[in-house]
Amino acid sequence: MKIHFSKYQGAGNDFILIDNRDLSFKDTDKNTVFQLCHRRFGIGADGLMLLQNHPDYDFEMLYFNADGNLGSMCGNGGRCIVAFAKHLGIINQETDFLAVDGPHYAKISEKGDWVDLQMIDIDTINKDGEAFVLNTGSPHYVAQMNGLEDYDVFHHGKTIRNNDTYKKEGINVNFVEDKGDHLFVRTFERGVEDETYACGTGVTAVALSMAQHKNQTGHIKTPVKVLGGDLSIEFDYDGKQFTHVFLCGPAQKVFEGEVTI
Repeated sequence: MKIHFSKYQGAGNDFILIDNRDLSFKDTDKNTVFQLCHRRFGIGADGLMLLQNHPDYDFEMLYFNADGNLGSMCGNGGRCIVAFAKHLGIINQETDFLAVDGPHYAKISEKGDWVDLQMIDIDTINKDGEAFVLNTGSPHYVAQMNGLEDYDVFHHGKTIRNNDTYKKEGINVNFVEDKGDHLFVRTFERGVEDETYACGTGVTAVALSMAQHKNQTGHIKTPVKVLGGDLSIEFDYDGKQFTHVFLCGPAQKVFEGEVTI
């Protein structure tokens, strides 16, 4: 069976997108998704998404990790599927769609290459030693450090993700260096089991954690640099709750094609 797909990337976080409104893609078998996402034997991607109809929203987003498992919320994936929906003519400049962690609002540039995605509100940030632990649609561990450019993110991220506390459910591990005018972030992602060029829910978790750490309140805009480019997190914080949280950044179509499964 041939399936038409599009490949999108958001700050280097890349995804296979399939218009599944007709439910023609029925094979969400773990091995099939894994093979499609494989960078040697498939299309290659950090994850796969299905865009499907929903009676109460513009569309529904189903996200699968590169390991083939159904995933939790993916922020950059959410931004890319909004761009995909615009290019399909489903939406114009704004949308309300459904993801695994609930409804999301987003707005997209006229050219369709920049998306501001509203994330869930956050009122709880826990600590694990000096690190922050929170859920921004996916679970995240945030550790501050210096010299991040030369840090072995794969080794240390994998070690934390697989320790006794997090091994069963898994966690995304973010390392952040405060550069003054921006944050530099590198992330080891569960489900990919490797460092990725960007992680949307991850940079969101980092920005919120650092705001709490610095005792910042009010309307905050945090520029973030990742391996794949530049992102921005905007939110309101009253000292207790983070609201109006937006993940902002590029979303670009790379190519499209057909694959036989």
